Amino acid sequence: MKKILKGLFVLILVAFISVGGWFVYDGVSNANQYERHQPLSTLVEEVKSRENYVPYDQVQPALYQATLAIEDARYYNHGAVDFRALARAFVSQFVPFIPKSGGSTISMQVVKNLYGQYDGTAVWKAAEIVLAHRLEQMYSKDEILSIYVNIINYGDNHHGIYEASVGYFGVHPLELTLPQATILAGIPQSPGYFQLSDHYDQAKAKQQLVLQAMVRNDLLTQQDADLVYEQSIYDPTAKLELFAKQEKSLDFDLCTTPLELAI
Repeated sequence: MKKILKGLFVLILVAFISVGGWFVYDGVSNANQYERHQPLSTLVEEVKSRENYVPYDQVQPALYQATLAIEDARYYNHGAVDFRALARAFVSQFVPFIPKSGGSTISMQVVKNLYGQYDGTAVWKAAEIVLAHRLEQMYSKDEILSIYVNIINYGDNHHGIYEASVGYFGVHPLELTLPQATILAGIPQSPGYFQLSDHYDQAKAKQQLVLQAMVRNDLLTQQDADLVYEQSIYDPTAKLELFAKQEKSLDFDLCTTPLELAI
């Protein structure tokens, strides 16, 4: 019996190593193929050269905090891949009482959006991991986070934080209040379902999850989170004026903490 169990263990181990080896090889091969057609650095620089691209230090810090809390709380503590999150995401697909979650990091999501690959197949996922690793070798964490908020879909045909801030609230991304920032942070997970024009109630429910995540990560107290949630943020029937192309100079302290913002 022991020999049978030992043999079974060896077979499982060999299979695991074989699959892992294929995954790495396939990932590198496919990543190279993607880069031959569209180099990763070229795609990034194209994004950064857009007229509405907002640099890292011109986005309200609360938007970054809220985004990381709900999307990738360990972003600054792991590499391109968060293996802990991947394991949790895998288990959540089979264990009923564990909330279903994804395992993609911010870097992986940036790569997915840059290449427009949303199918989630194993072939693409292998390439995505390799490309995300290369992305982190070329750019800092702050730069990648900035790219993310500039390319992500915020619903209502608003792509990037500039369009979302101006289109929803008529303000520059640096002027976002904490309630505005936290409701925006929840939209990208399902833009069509959380967009503010016709799914405001759903967006508010998602905002509550964002605020709870910020509380868990010691970014807000529960009392402050409750106060933010109570704020009415967006009137779908209101007509917002577009932000002036010649932006006024902003006298804004980037070190201001979220709790010091208007709520």
